[in-house]
Amino acid sequence: MKSQSQEGHSVPSKRIAIAGLGEIGRTVARKLAEGLPGLALAAVTTRDQAKAQAWLDREGIACPLVALDDLPDHADLVVECAPAAILEQICRPMLSAGKQVMVLSASALLPRPDLIDLARAHGGQIIVPTGALIGFDAVSAAAEGTIHSVQMVTRKPPKGLAGAPYLVENRISVEGLTSALCVFKGSARDAAAAFPANVNVVAALSLAGIGPDRTTIEIWADPAVTRNCHQIRVDADSASFTMGIENVPSENPKTGRITALSVIAALRKLTSPLQVGT
Repeated sequence: MKSQSQEGHSVPSKRIAIAGLGEIGRTVARKLAEGLPGLALAAVTTRDQAKAQAWLDREGIACPLVALDDLPDHADLVVECAPAAILEQICRPMLSAGKQVMVLSASALLPRPDLIDLARAHGGQIIVPTGALIGFDAVSAAAEGTIHSVQMVTRKPPKGLAGAPYLVENRISVEGLTSALCVFKGSARDAAAAFPANVNVVAALSLAGIGPDRTTIEIWADPAVTRNCHQIRVDADSASFTMGIENVPSENPKTGRITALSVIAALRKLTSPLQVGT
């Protein structure tokens, strides 16, 4: 597929594939199908192909469904919107081919530094979008100097944490709560393992700053909140700052609506003639 540059010349579009057609994947697919400058929806990969094809047909989106191993033949960049358990299966073929992967399951990236090594060895790239958080520009900038500490407090409606492995293993119930309950306190690395589907935000924050072992987090199940609330405090030699965000949940209570919009913004930035932000 071709697109028009500002000079009027026809230039190849960057081919984008989507891995996973859940709430985020569908939102991104719709936007790409509607049209983003210099980008084209080139392929989709998903576990349930029949369900995916039915959705694509209903939306009027013409797009091939391909296997994970075939993604490099169809795409220059894959947006990972899939269960964290298959992150490696998505990343390895693309990175080995020197392609890009936009990773939303940042929690699954922390214990897999070999994927970063693979990207480095083959000229590939892993992109972690801002997602449901704010202030990565400030954290990344501060990390060029010295960051003394990064602390995060997350408050979620109890249903947004229900079923997390850590809660199940430790027999912590969040049903019927009448007041806020702190269910976890520790490092970003430990939180990512304990809540793989719930705290990709702190994993991404740790990658932007001082790493998963020095970044700390408290996780609260709070029946008084209806949004996923995150407070971040950073103390550095260049600045001290506090950030807060309250995300409206999507149809999936574990995911905020702004996450999909962050992916779209990151994709748009790839080919934009003007980039704002670090």
